[in-house]
Amino acid sequence: MSDTLRFGVIGAGFMGKAHALAIHSVGAVFGLDARPVADMIATSSDASAARAAKRLGFARHTGDWRKLVSDPDLDVVTVCAPLPHREMVLEAIAHGKHVLCEKPLATTTDEAMEMQAAAEAAGVVAMVGFNYPKTPASQFARALIADGTLGEIVSFRGVHVEDFLADPDLPIDWRMKRDQAGEAGALGDLGSHCIGMSHWLLGPALEVMAETRIIHRERPEAETGRRVAVENDDQAELLVRFANGVTGSLYVSRVATGHKMGLSYEVVGTEGTLVFDQERLSELQLYLRSDDARLSGFRRVPIGPSHPDYGDFCPAPGHGTGYNDTVTVEIRDLIAAITGGKPDLWPNFADAVYVHRVIDAALTSVKTGRWAAVD
Repeated sequence: MSDTLRFGVIGAGFMGKAHALAIHSVGAVFGLDARPVADMIATSSDASAARAAKRLGFARHTGDWRKLVSDPDLDVVTVCAPLPHREMVLEAIAHGKHVLCEKPLATTTDEAMEMQAAAEAAGVVAMVGFNYPKTPASQFARALIADGTLGEIVSFRGVHVEDFLADPDLPIDWRMKRDQAGEAGALGDLGSHCIGMSHWLLGPALEVMAETRIIHRERPEAETGRRVAVENDDQAELLVRFANGVTGSLYVSRVATGHKMGLSYEVVGTEGTLVFDQERLSELQLYLRSDDARLSGFRRVPIGPSHPDYGDFCPAPGHGTGYNDTVTVEIRDLIAAITGGKPDLWPNFADAVYVHRVIDAALTSVKTGRWAAVD
């Protein structure tokens, strides 16, 4: 394989820009032998693609994503367009491309399974964009859980709340339509991150009990102003039983007034507890039962060069990392899997299928009013 990896990116919005920045910086940040190149970007028209290529530093552009995925010079395709992703992903795989697809991977579990099977049959690396576990703080949290610092884990509480749809007069968009986003609204969009994080920290869930609610039942159409029905949930609450015996809860909302990036979790063990908040992503709150009783209480642990991946971005403690840095770590892991240095890629398409199965179980629980097993 050539040392050069040529990337094509579909989409130039929030995530397309984040991927572009990561592709440009990942080699320098981590001192990679591989040479990632931002080669081609695709958007909805030739004109917008030309503007995006100039702004984001791509050598080529196209207004047709099919031309991108079939281009013989590209090695990797990242899918940063809104749902549905199925056709883009399957076409990229059919042309032998490695794929990084933003979450949620699909609108249904069957679609996600189809993509997983296609990637495995083609022998390509396939990753899904759950980037929040890539923060140095969450990597450190996972290490504290794994090495027994917290003792036996007994409880987990995960939350992902934002307020981007708190205004009831914001126009309806694809996120609120079942034929585009699926049956799960906030449960699929924000819940996928929350479920993925709990999976990363604690392992798989066995069963869930869930309740969902649409807070703003109608919204105006942007074109006509006519108010139409919102078709999926604004918030969801889940009780969870994990395979390792831990019990916990997840709460997600896209109408949680005042919260901007409220992804947080608390892990309680017999010897200690840790708390993380994505809005303060460069620190953990940690309590250890073994501390001197005179000093007992939660301590603030600022993340620094002694924690995973932080030192590659900055040699000084306390300066922090940012959202785009998590995507850079994600691209680093993708490249490592492609070049053979990290075969245990997380999160891969199988992990995405697991998240879809938890969402399915939650929707089943909502309909039956009972605990539902994760298939």
